[in-house]
Amino acid sequence: MPPLADDDNPCIGCGAPCCQYFRVSFYQGELDCYPGGFVPTALTQALPPFRACMNGTEVGKGRCVALGTDGLCQIYEHRPSVCRDFPNRLADGQLNPECVKLKAWYQDKRASSQS
Repeated sequence: MPPLADDDNPCIGCGAPCCQYFRVSFYQGELDCYPGGFVPTALTQALPPFRACMNGTEVGKGRCVALGTDGLCQIYEHRPSVCRDFPNRLADGQLNPECVKLKAWYQDKRASSQS
């Protein structure tokens, strides 16, 4: 699937519940301390053997350290493969059902915390 333009990207303005729910883990070779790596090591923790995760997401249901207050990834050009590969849309163009469920969960969570 080709990259989406910003106005077609459902992640823009979403509130990023995926970045606050899933453990963002990936192969340690993606860390910038390894040749060819690009993910900032300072923002991660080791998950032996051979994996790392973004700080804040170690056990799941935690906010990724790279998620800005504006809801956008602050290391977008250097984000891990799991973030690059997460399909926000299915092959037929429909929103990923997991995105829809997470967005509803996040909106409910925000509404209950503001009550």
